[in-house]
Amino acid sequence: MAIEINAPMVGKVVKILVEVGQEVTEDEPVVMLEAMKVEMPVVAPEDGKVSAIKVKEGDTVEGDQVLIELD
Repeated sequence: MAIEINAPMVGKVVKILVEVGQEVTEDEPVVMLEAMKVEMPVVAPEDGKVSAIKVKEGDTVEGDQVLIELD
């Protein structure tokens, strides 16, 4: 079952730190978001393998929007 990593708030995707197929560990940053002029990392909630990246750098995202999926 896929694990979704969601945006914690409205913001802009500054950098995607992972690639499809990459193994990630719990609390590893996967995306950098900018919100209210502050950059913040979005981290993996648990260990997994990146199965899909749903956004690209420069995208504006809504709160709770899916950014990355893990298997």
